Amino acid sequence: MSKPEFWNNTKRYYDLKSYLVNTLGHPAYKLQIDAGFTCPNRDGSLSRNGCIYCDGRFSKLRMQGPLPSVTDQIARAKDFYRRLRGAEHFIAYFQTATNTYGSYDTLKALYDEALLQQDIVGISVGTRPDSISGKVIDLFGEYAKTHHVWIEYGLQSIHERTLTLLNRGHNYTTFADTVAKTAGRGINICTHIILGLPGESHDDMMATARAVAALPIDGIKIHLLLALQGTRLGDLYEAGEISMLSREEYVRTVCDILEILPPAMVIQRLTADGYQDIYLAPEWARNKMTVLNEIDRELLRRDSWQSKFYRKE
Repeated sequence: MSKPEFWNNTKRYYDLKSYLVNTLGHPAYKLQIDAGFTCPNRDGSLSRNGCIYCDGRFSKLRMQGPLPSVTDQIARAKDFYRRLRGAEHFIAYFQTATNTYGSYDTLKALYDEALLQQDIVGISVGTRPDSISGKVIDLFGEYAKTHHVWIEYGLQSIHERTLTLLNRGHNYTTFADTVAKTAGRGINICTHIILGLPGESHDDMMATARAVAALPIDGIKIHLLLALQGTRLGDLYEAGEISMLSREEYVRTVCDILEILPPAMVIQRLTADGYQDIYLAPEWARNKMTVLNEIDRELLRRDSWQSKFYRKE
């Protein structure tokens, strides 16, 4: 038994870069867009406090003043990647806040504006599983006929007690139902999970990973829990009421999760970084490349890879 050949890479997991080259026939770079969205967990629809780990500032661009148009943001980002990487193909990434939280006409106008830009081959939209309508899912299905499409649904954990503690405002059933409504339309589905959430054991984190592995999900972003100043989580950390994972615990858990994920699930992220001006902990996670290198070394030490112990249910 060995790692899947269809990855066509030298890694021990199926990274996004390899997947895009395999799927599109060329590299493609994600261009981060802040389209000015808010969040139902911030504007009072669900809560005004947000998730306990979120500082509510959304993006650096938003903090600098009035947001440039989607067209202008894409043009600036394309110029950057062209100069840095010689890039020719791009994916418009609506990243900031809840990017399906608006009227259908507003959403369609913003997405259409992005997809009309030169050399944009796809779109990726980050959102909450409780903040997308069937009509908007249908729209992404139409886009998928001509473009490469991803929808990213934040989950974080399958455990109800954790979701309540996080003040997420939705449960696992809502997530699973939304995934089922999205699947089978040519839309790629990515989910986000967080490791090291308060009160969660290694078994709890593995249960979340097994649940994700059993759903029709095409990609995953694995985040490390970060304590940031100005958040409820940061307050708990500074008061000594919660602790953070050690680097060894995090690396081991990431590798354990990779081993049980399907071979075709695209690994879009393996750690997290936060605003350095409000960063509290864990100190070891400030250097993302160091963490990624540790994950690589642990997989090598185990002689392991993504899907080594995957069993389709």
